[in-house]
Amino acid sequence: MTDETTPFPADEHDLLLSVKELRQIFAEAESEKAQQAGVASSNAEKQRRELIERLKSNEPIDEKMIENFLYRLKQVALKGKEEIMVGRFPNELCTDRGRAINQAEEDWPETLTGRPRQVYELWREHLKPLGYKLKAQIVDWPHGMPGDVGMFVAWEL
Repeated sequence: MTDETTPFPADEHDLLLSVKELRQIFAEAESEKAQQAGVASSNAEKQRRELIERLKSNEPIDEKMIENFLYRLKQVALKGKEEIMVGRFPNELCTDRGRAINQAEEDWPETLTGRPRQVYELWREHLKPLGYKLKAQIVDWPHGMPGDVGMFVAWEL
């Protein structure tokens, strides 16, 4: 029911806000979104740092991981594909942050550290003599800068 001074129903008067009140509500909502984004970004960065620390370790690649890789390799080949990504890692695991990989320099493997270096060594010792190739490339470009590196084992069918 409306009274004579306003076209709005009486119970909706509480919903009618001034522009100043709307700005305050908007500012509070934006602040909450920014806070949530900050927490999410902080959590993502923490997880990234933990991943880098795990991949920096020289803990040997275990037999089960190798078996899983060989199984995946066979499945991919049976589908007619000629390469498989064997790892993706932050460019911080390269001594030059992926520059040699990005420039396709011949000595790019010398920049690898930690687990990526172990993958390279396994390829060199066991797969290269069987005709497999190993390549690495930057697989994402956050803010236009080199990001993660992907390592691929390739073969020709």
